Order: sequence, then structure tokens, then C-alpha cells
Amino acid sequence: MSYAQWVLECHYGRRRRTPSRTNAGCSEYKRAGIVVRAMGGLDQIDVAAVTSAHQYVGVILLRLQQAGHDAVLIGGVVRDGLQAQLERPVLFPPTDIDIATSASPDEIREIFSDRQVVGLGEAFGVMLIVAPDGQAYEVATFRTEGEYDGRRPGRVELVRDLGGDVLRRDLTINGLAATADGTVIDLVGGVDDLVARRIRAIGDPMNRFAEDYLRMLRAIRFACQVDGQIDDDTAAAIAFGASNIATISKERIGEELMRILGTRSAAKGLTLIDELGLLVPILPEVAACKGTPQPEEYHPEGDVFVHTMAAVHVADGFIHDPIVKLAVLLHDIGKPTALQRTGGENMGGHCAIGARMAKDIGRRLRLSRQDVLRLHYLVRHHMRIADFPKMGRGKQVRFVSEGENGAEGSPSSRFPLFFQLLQVLVADCEASAHRSSGWAPILNETLDVIEHIDLVCGLQRAHEIIDGHALMALGIAPGPQLGAILGILHDRVLSGQIKTHEEAIEAARKLIAAQDAETYDSP
Repeated sequence: MSYAQWVLECHYGRRRRTPSRTNAGCSEYKRAGIVVRAMGGLDQIDVAAVTSAHQYVGVILLRLQQAGHDAVLIGGVVRDGLQAQLERPVLFPPTDIDIATSASPDEIREIFSDRQVVGLGEAFGVMLIVAPDGQAYEVATFRTEGEYDGRRPGRVELVRDLGGDVLRRDLTINGLAATADGTVIDLVGGVDDLVARRIRAIGDPMNRFAEDYLRMLRAIRFACQVDGQIDDDTAAAIAFGASNIATISKERIGEELMRILGTRSAAKGLTLIDELGLLVPILPEVAACKGTPQPEEYHPEGDVFVHTMAAVHVADGFIHDPIVKLAVLLHDIGKPTALQRTGGENMGGHCAIGARMAKDIGRRLRLSRQDVLRLHYLVRHHMRIADFPKMGRGKQVRFVSEGENGAEGSPSSRFPLFFQLLQVLVADCEASAHRSSGWAPILNETLDVIEHIDLVCGLQRAHEIIDGHALMALGIAPGPQLGAILGILHDRVLSGQIKTHEEAIEAARKLIAAQDAETYDSP
């Protein structure tokens, strides 16, 4: 009999003893034999670190216990507390702290009558307690659920037993609880699984995923977060129900996908998404890259899909922004269509095609408007940046300055959009035959351009030296001619040929005298 089986039998079956209520925190669980022991010392989390960062947590737990109720930390805070002890990279204590209790919503209101208490989801027993410092803490009554439709439960029952609440949760590593003194309560073998980096569903995985199909993606996400493997039965259940992910809202899918891309093992996650049958219903555009050939001279690694996955693997090593990593994933999705349009001759135009597709994907996943525009830009220009050293200095300054935010500090802080594009370029080149020869010259040129911007001026300063109003004052009507002349003047400012407003006005008069700005080429 496994440890988890023994615990469940002891707590629910013939061996179970019914402990009396106590305010002593974990003593009831100790008597029932369900406190973790002999787990390589992993029987405690650093609750002092939790209460130091979230001071009112201790007050909530203590008040609930003093009123005669069970109260535990549960879920992510316990999982990550143990991971911190295993010296794994993790944010601990986390920003969100979940507390579960045997107290009902009405009892919670009574116990915290001196505080603002909001029924966040009162039918589900979820209450929000606002601490004196304004921070809100989620406190939920133990509950069981049933009659799911693949997205949400149709029946919720508030209970007094922690065990029933734990068994409704998705994964064993998320079914861990801890008492007020940090003692870990493990009813489902979650500690063993966490140590082994094993992702395993609580109970029958078929049932767990049928309750909420998004849990299939969550299992993959946690495999990325702990850099582990999915249990065979759990993986088989995901593969069996993969097509059902299409019934989940695109917004929820997008949120989970962004979390996967935000880990250091996004390539692993995407590989699992593909192998377990989730890629086609979630990102058919990426799946369509399979089998699309590329010139072996530049891409000895394989077809477009193989190259894309290799690029994401490279990105995992240095890209932390999930939108930039999504751009790496989508940077070549236009190639299958471009190849088809040219009758198999070449992939010209794949950047523009892919950018439109990326914008559609961003909207489909309900990304913010700003993130959709950023994604579109990164995919649209991921090849243009390769020509950066060949551009005139004025055009280089314009390119670098797109998205300039005026921030102080490093170049990447001042020009975030361009440096995000550089990140996409590095991942793309390192996953091909180009390697550093594809991106190092561009990085060197970028540093020269930024030094030039610091010595001369940037795009914002160019607009300050000469703008459209100044040209209209010289008699030019709004329209194409004004835009063309202004563009020429700005390029000359950015290249350092024009340094003052007076010089800009004089150059403008000469261009106007020629009466046709289009005959003048920007240097």
C-alpha cells in the first residue's frame, strides 16, 4: 500500500478516527496520521516568510482557529514553499495566498466583522477579506463539487472536511496544505510527486480532466514549472480528451498558454502540447508548419516546425517576456502560405503574411490590444532587422527609435521594441545555420547607432527641431509634399547633417524651392 493510499484509508476508511475539534492548529491532523513525515525533511514550509510578506495571513489563520475552525494554507503557496526548500527557482512567498477553512461564509463574516469582507464567489464559499493595509486575502470554505460540464461544476457543496476539498483539486502537487505553523498536510502523495518532479492527477485523471478540460493545459504548465514529467496515466488521459480543449474559452486557453511561455521550459511545454494532441485545436497555424521544407543550406536542422521549436528552445535560455517568446513561436507561420502562393519556388512575403496571422492569433487568444500590436510588429520585422547594417544612418535611428518610451537607463529600457526584435533575431539565427554570424553584426551596429543617438539626437529630438507646423508656416499645405519634405529633414537630423532648427528651416526652403520633394533622396 502506498503512502497516499494509507493516508486516504486512514482518513476516510475503516482505520479513520474522528478527532475532536481543537484550536491547536495541526494537532487534529497529527492524531489522524495525515501530517507528512519521513519525506526527506519536507514536512514544513517557511511560514514565517509567508507572514513576513503577508502579515495578515497569520491573523486570519489564528482567528479562524480560535473560533474553533480548521484553517490551512493550501495550493500554490505550499507547493512553492516546498520547492524553495528543494532549492528550485521559484517565487516564494508568492503574491497570491490561498486559505481554506471549515468556517462557512456567514461564520467568516462574523469572525471578521471588523474588516471589509466581500463575497467574491459566495456560492462557492469564496470570500475576500481586506486587511488593514488594503491587501485582500482569499479565504474559501472547504467544498466538494460535482456534475461538471467540462468547464465548471454544476453542483457545489460546502463541507467541514479538508479531505473532500483536496480530492476535488486537479494535481497532487496542488493538493498540499499547511497549518498555521507550516506543518505540511499531504493526503494525495503530492510531496513525493514534487520531489520526483512528477505531474499526476488526483484520483482518476479521466475524471479530473473531464471536470475542466483546461486542466490538461495546466498539467503541461506545471510540468514546465517544475521541469518535470507527466505521469503516464495522466498523459494518456490528456491525449484521450485533447479535442475537448476546443470547448474552453479562448481567453482561458490564452492565459494558460502565456503562463507556459513565461516558464524557462516553454519548448518542453509546446512539445507536450503537440505530442498529446492539443496543438491543432489551439494553434493550427503552428501545426501547419510541419513538413514545410526549407533550404538545407540555411536550415540543416529541418522543416519550419523543427526550426521553430529549436528557436523556442533557444529563447527559453534568455527571453522572459511571454509575448516575445510567442513571437519566436509564430515568426515563421507565414512560410507554408508563402510557399504555396509561389508554387513552391520560395517563401517571399512570409513576414507580412505571418504578421497578419499573428495578429489574428493574438486577438483569438484575447491578448491586450497593446500585446497584439507588439506581436504583429515583431513577426512583421523579424527579417527586416537583418538588413539593419545596410541602412542609412537616419533610417537606422528611425528603426531603433520605434517604440521609444523615453525611459532612463539601459538601451533595452529606452528602446524596448527594437531590443525585443533583437531577441527574436538571436533565437531565429541560433536555431539555424547562421548562428552568431546572423545576429552579432547587427548587435554591433545597434551599439554604434545608440552611441550616435546619444551624441546627436534621437527621433523625439528630430521632431523638436522641425515639425509639420514649421513647414506649414513656410507655405506648404498639409499633404504628401509636406510629409515627404519632413521625412527628408528628419533623416538629415538623425544622420547628424542638421543640428539646429535654423539649419532645418534653411534646408526646408531649399527643398521647397525645388518644388518637388520626391526628386530628393534622403541620404
